[in-house]
Amino acid sequence: MKTGQQRPLDALDRQIAKLARGLDDTLTRVATAWRARNAGSGRPPLKHSRATLLFLLPLPLLAALVVSLAKGSILKVIVDAAGLALLLYAGILARRGLAEEALYRYRKVANPPRIPLKTIAAGLIALACMLVAHLSAGHSLVLAVLTGVCAFLGFYLVYGLDPRKRKQTKVHPGVSSEQLVSALDEGYRDIAAIDAASARIHNIEFRQRLARITALAERILSHIEDDPRNLRRARKFLNVYLDGTQQVTEGYARTHGSGQTRELEANFRRALISIEQVFEEQYRKLQENNLLDLDVQIEVLRNQLEREGVL
Repeated sequence: MKTGQQRPLDALDRQIAKLARGLDDTLTRVATAWRARNAGSGRPPLKHSRATLLFLLPLPLLAALVVSLAKGSILKVIVDAAGLALLLYAGILARRGLAEEALYRYRKVANPPRIPLKTIAAGLIALACMLVAHLSAGHSLVLAVLTGVCAFLGFYLVYGLDPRKRKQTKVHPGVSSEQLVSALDEGYRDIAAIDAASARIHNIEFRQRLARITALAERILSHIEDDPRNLRRARKFLNVYLDGTQQVTEGYARTHGSGQTRELEANFRRALISIEQVFEEQYRKLQENNLLDLDVQIEVLRNQLEREGVL
């Protein structure tokens, strides 16, 4: 027979066990989401920590700006503030440029970045260093130019400049290199948009499904890169269905937090299940070089989504 002192301890043990089970379930869901998000995807991150160093460069200049303010030197305040702004903007451009370069190197077929963001960032850093060295620190123009050149070379040695060479593959007759690159660019943009919309959805199940869908989409795009003949067979999938998935996901991400109904949630769940099935079927048909039945499945699924008010 349990004493009165033992009963509270037993109740406490049960509460601790319940909390432990809840924590274990939460960790399991998080781990599952992480595995699903990274399964089959070697896609580089959109943001790069390598550029963090560039945001530390303005710190000495910030201190100099404070000193110039205290001394009441208007010219130095303007120059230091301009240099600070140039360095910060250069850091933003460099981070974007590094992300674009990583995606360029990840893909087998790609055009170089349209705007050389890293090169522009290097030029802004050089300009900021020259201005501050000459007009704020009082160095000669020759020394200021040398400072800017050294800053540009330092950026080049650490980060490099933008790639300018087009990555091509042997294309099939009837599929030009421009068509292939354009279709792949649009496909990867759709995937990035789906990822961004998924990050705004709080439902873990939906985020896991979307992670699997984007991983499948990346495999399909990789398959097209390996064999450009697949572009003609998969054009309807890319132009209609991948784009439709992006629109569905973005629409749900915008509305799910405001007055969400269970019917909308159920419709979105059914849509994701159907989308994942069709993506898997698309990938399998690509491997089998047989897409005759897939167009019919895509059209049937599109009609289903329209009836449910999801698409």
